[in-house]
Amino acid sequence: MNLSPTPCLERVRRLEREGFIRGYRAELDPDLLGYGVICFIEVALDRTTPDVFDTFRDRILAMPEVMECHMITGGLDYLIKVRLADMADYRRFLGDGLVSLPGVKATHTYVVMEEVKAANLIPVDEPA
Repeated sequence: MNLSPTPCLERVRRLEREGFIRGYRAELDPDLLGYGVICFIEVALDRTTPDVFDTFRDRILAMPEVMECHMITGGLDYLIKVRLADMADYRRFLGDGLVSLPGVKATHTYVVMEEVKAANLIPVDEPA
């Protein structure tokens, strides 16, 4: 569908007002910024009570290395994605940060060898 600039801008403004567009951001190259190591870390908590979940969430939100954090089902409680400079940075993050958080019982880390696909795009069908 070809829209002229005015209807196109109005459509964008409507999508912003309705909350479909949550923001705009620049896509930066993590390797050029010195954050080439990606790790996925599984976290198990020692107790699954609201206060432990709240404390964990609040502390994770304050960690700039954490790109994503998801509460998950199954045998573990959280799956975290972090971007770090190198393995020394990972050891610092794990030892001084993650495992020292209240309630953390165990972690298991997967270091990414190759990022095959990374996208934050949501497939949306265009109206006919």
